[in-house]
Amino acid sequence: MKTVLILADQMISRIEHVHAKNFIHRAIKPDDFLMGIGRHCSKLFLIDFGLAKKYRDNRTRQHMPYREDKNLTGTALYATISAHLGIEQSHQDDMESLGYVLMYVNRTSLPWRRLKAATKKQKYEKISEKMSTPAEVLCKGFPAEFAIYLNYCRGLHFEKAPDCMYLKQLFCILFRTLSHQYDYTFDWTMLKQKAAQQAASSTGQGQQAQTPTGF
Repeated sequence: MKTVLILADQMISRIEHVHAKNFIHRAIKPDDFLMGIGRHCSKLFLIDFGLAKKYRDNRTRQHMPYREDKNLTGTALYATISAHLGIEQSHQDDMESLGYVLMYVNRTSLPWRRLKAATKKQKYEKISEKMSTPAEVLCKGFPAEFAIYLNYCRGLHFEKAPDCMYLKQLFCILFRTLSHQYDYTFDWTMLKQKAAQQAASSTGQGQQAQTPTGF
């Protein structure tokens, strides 16, 4: 949970930065988030802007118009309810998709992940069953903050900008409630440390076994 919450904080910040530049990503999925290397190893990066779209005019700040009958853009597994309904995506869609990404990381799967379908169209239809899956059901067994996050994002109007400070605070308070330390110690960091310790221990035992005991 510690790793998910640290990632959530950075993920929201990265998407918020994109929105501040008047663009929406439109294809948020786990593969679009990468950790840096070297001195940036604790920093998360957002990539893959092939489907990004400008949603607001730089000068006038005029929001793009509401449209329907749009084709599904992005990965259906993480697509929002609005996207499945053919509604033009806006900034709240990026945030809702992030909610599905977070629950995928929590659960290691999503209820609609392995639904079989004969055609791509049928697959999209089956995945759209997420529309009938309440956030409370999807997030069952996990802190209530995840359901609160999803319900908030699902409830935003087309032109309403997500309150990213509120969303980050939601997870920040949970982080403190669970008494975690924001030390950038991720799950994979601990696994690497454990593997290194085991390797060092094995090497030490091997050297000790080869050391002559004398006469």
